[in-house]
Parts: sequence; structure tokens; C-alpha cells
Amino acid sequence: MDNEMRALSTMAQDIAQVARGMGLDFYPVNFEIVPAEALYTFGAYGMPVRFTHWSFGKAFYRMKLQYDLNLSRIYELVINTNPAYAFLLEGNRLIQNKLVIGHVYAHVDFFKNNHYFSRTPKDMVERMSAHADRIHAYEIRYGRDKVEQVMDAVLAIQEHVDYRSHIGPVQESDNQPKFIVPDKEERQSCQGNACTGKCPGNSASQFKGSRQKTRQNSISSPYEDLWEDLLDDECESPSQQEFEDLLLYIIKFAPGLEEWQKDIVSIVREESLYFYPQIETKIINEGWATFWHAKIMRELDLTDAESLEFAVMHSQVVQPSRLGLNPYYLGVKIWDYLAKEKTIDELFELRETENDLSFIRNHLSKKLVEDLNLFNFRKVGAHWQVTENEWEKVRDNLVKQLVNGGHPRIVVLEGDYEGKGGLYLKHCHEGTDLDIVYLEKTLTLVQSLWGKSVALETIVDGKKYIYESSNRIVSRRLAGKTQGNDET
Repeated sequence: MDNEMRALSTMAQDIAQVARGMGLDFYPVNFEIVPAEALYTFGAYGMPVRFTHWSFGKAFYRMKLQYDLNLSRIYELVINTNPAYAFLLEGNRLIQNKLVIGHVYAHVDFFKNNHYFSRTPKDMVERMSAHADRIHAYEIRYGRDKVEQVMDAVLAIQEHVDYRSHIGPVQESDNQPKFIVPDKEERQSCQGNACTGKCPGNSASQFKGSRQKTRQNSISSPYEDLWEDLLDDECESPSQQEFEDLLLYIIKFAPGLEEWQKDIVSIVREESLYFYPQIETKIINEGWATFWHAKIMRELDLTDAESLEFAVMHSQVVQPSRLGLNPYYLGVKIWDYLAKEKTIDELFELRETENDLSFIRNHLSKKLVEDLNLFNFRKVGAHWQVTENEWEKVRDNLVKQLVNGGHPRIVVLEGDYEGKGGLYLKHCHEGTDLDIVYLEKTLTLVQSLWGKSVALETIVDGKKYIYESSNRIVSRRLAGKTQGNDET
């Protein structure tokens, strides 16, 4: 193993020199060779060190089974830290490790330079280790069952954080908005983007005055008509204040949570914010790494046998999937297309500024849709049918699936629902109904965190409903109807 690691270190240094010569800029990378069981454990947990939960074991079993049945294979796992860590699968052949190392350097270049990763902590391995120790201490003190109940609830809504909080300038040392919680009889005042009622300044007359003032300030704009239309759309009727970070709202306001439980929620929130940029850059990031590992490999002094083996492995990575969209395939095809039209400096600029949503929206062209034979489809009865092949509709449908990281957008409207301390949530419906079974189960878990009733407003089959969980029992009614008209 020592000889293998020395050879790997020498090979990594040589490939790093080639990658830097091509313009890639990455953190130092620590490479380790690990057995399949360890690699798939890291893949299931997302990190080499993290708190334990039964859902990670479920993910590990699925991934390891696919590996054992030769249905899929993870060649490496790279961690976004400084220095970065890359774990290579034990048993990889020499040429496979060469490709993987080039792939890793391109990933780390993306992590270091893409704007969406600019606020992710670079010491996250150490942080997650500390998180695991804290949760283990809570298990010893309060019992594993109680801790697991909190973990089950918060992991069910872990995606519902303000995913924009990891970008832009730091406004607070802890990056958390300030809140003022009013007494029931006091008028609400707000700071940041959180309110539990109507805010001063949100009256219709104040919206109108603000709109007129803005229009007066924009008279000299050549796009005055368009500006005015946008203001009409946004300010025609004052909307209730929305707060997007559900986990942070629960930490700040949940009346039924003890401090150790809030700490667990904060741990999950911090880790969710760390992983979110990876969720929203999967296609562009994997495409970037695949694009560059191919260029790096062509610069290495490979034998004929190695060149053939590389070509086979690369084609396996980028082959289209029959079960879904292969991010490696779509991503590298777009980068290949852009490389024919743009300079290398322009490619690096795109790498800095784009995420999956903008990458697809801006660069998935008509020619690419036709060349890749992309189309929209859905299941009709027992059969799958193609529904659209017009390129713009195909592109827009893909973009739609990428909005908000592919998760439904749930916002908090009120923290004192019906004056009884209930939590009122709203699903910002964007054309896709929620899974009702999942909705009802998740709503009871949110209630266990909040401590009082929790209601969710959503649209089902074109009608607005309110689902409410009280005493762990979920009921629903049409919006506007009274509680006496509840449906089971």
C-alpha cells in the first residue's frame, strides 16, 4: 500500500502540473485509497465524518447493493474543503486513477471559483465531526429515541432553508436575520425578511406612494415603460410577508423546542446550506470536471492500450441513461459546444458565475436539444409517451425541474395562526402538486418541532386547500371554509 500511495502521489503531482498549465486553479488535494465499503459509506453520509441516522444506512445499502450487482460504480468522492479531500476506490486500475485525478482537480477548481460556493465553510469536515460529537452527547443525556425523533422531523424538511443565504456579502457575523416577535396585541414590526403578521409600511397606500416615488426616480430610464409594468405586477396588491428559511424560523420561534433540540435543528441547517450549492450545480459541475479530465488525459503520455482503456471509461461516464438525465452527459455536451464558440477565458468566466438553472436556460440551444435527442415525456396509463419535442419547451421543462434545487418552495406566512400560536405555511405552487401522502406525514413531523398546530396552504387539482396537523392528526379543507367543514 505504501508503494501504491507513493506512486499515486507522484502521478497526482504530474497531473496537477498539467491541469494548472491549462489554467485550472484549485486548492491542494489530499488523495486516499479506500475500500468500496468505506467509499460507499462516505457517499451515503455525504462526508467521511457525520452524525448517524438510519436514513444514511438506507442510502448505503442501496448504493452498495448496486455496486455488488455491478449496476453502478463510484470511482471517487471529492470533498469541498481547503485542502480538499479525494477518496479513490481501491482496485481502480492505473489509467482509471489518472482519469479520476484529473476529474477531481477540475471539481476542486469549480468549488474554489464558482460564486455559489464562495460562502461554504472550508473546514466542514472538522465542523461535522464536532456536530456528531454534540449529537452523540445529547443521545447520552436525553436518550437515543428522543434525539432520533427530532432528527427524523428536521431531516424531513432539511431542504427548506434560504438557499440564497450562502451567496452575496456577509451582513451579520452569523449570517442570520434579526427578528422582533410582537405580543399578540402589538403591531408587528420586522427586520430582515421575517414577519408573523402585517408589517408597518405594507399598507396599500404606502405601496402606492413607494411606487410613485420609484417611478419619479426612473423618469430618465430608457426602459421606463417596462419598469412601470414590472412595478404594477409586484405592487398591484400588497402580499403578506413571506419567510423562506423554515429551519431558521423554527430555531428562532418554535415555542415547544428546548435548547438542545434547537441546536440539532441548527446543525442540520448548517449542513444543508453547505450541501445546497452542490445540489444546484450538479450538471454544470460534473460537466466541467468531465470536460477537463478529457483534455488533461489527452495531454498525458499514454500507451495505446491506456488510450483505448481511457476512451472506453470516458464513454461509459458520458453515455445517456435510459432511466433519467445523466448530468455528466448533458453537462459535458454543453461545455463542448461552448468551447467551440467561446475563448478559454470566457469558459472560466461562465464557470465562476453560473449554476445549473442559468447554465441550462442560457446555453441549452435548439441545436443541442436536437443533437442530443431530448424530449418531454410522461406516463399515460401503463405506457410512457413523448409529449413534446419542441426545443424551447424541452429546455423550459428542464429549467422548471431545477428551480429551488428541484424542491417545492415552502414559506412561512404566520407564526401565530388564528391567534393560537400555530404555524402557517404556504406552498408556492409552480405548476406541480405536492405528494399528498408525503405532505401529511411531513406536516405531523413539523408539528412535533413547532409544538402547536401547523397548517399548510397549497393547490391540489387547481383548488386551494389548507392542510392542518393538530394532535398529530391531519385534516384538510378548502381555503376560505371554516374548521367545521374539514375533510378527513
